[in-house]
Amino acid sequence: MHIIIYTKSGCPWCTDALAFLQKNHIEFEEREVRANSTYFDELIQKSGQEKTPTFDIDGEILADSDVDQIKDYLLKRGVLHDV
Repeated sequence: MHIIIYTKSGCPWCTDALAFLQKNHIEFEEREVRANSTYFDELIQKSGQEKTPTFDIDGEILADSDVDQIKDYLLKRGVLHDV
């Protein structure tokens, strides 16, 4: 499973999502969009919006997500076990 998380520096929801992934030892690639216009353009192209955190998980987009949404998604796919 390949996880990309689009973030913005200073975003508290992004900080929470990153901490959740790290705490649960889930590999991911972070793409911070404020400092990188290519990543920002990717975010808009993939999700149709500018909000973060947004996840690209093997091509499935979870736009403007939070920890609960990513947790539910990963539980349903068997990546996580009841946390």
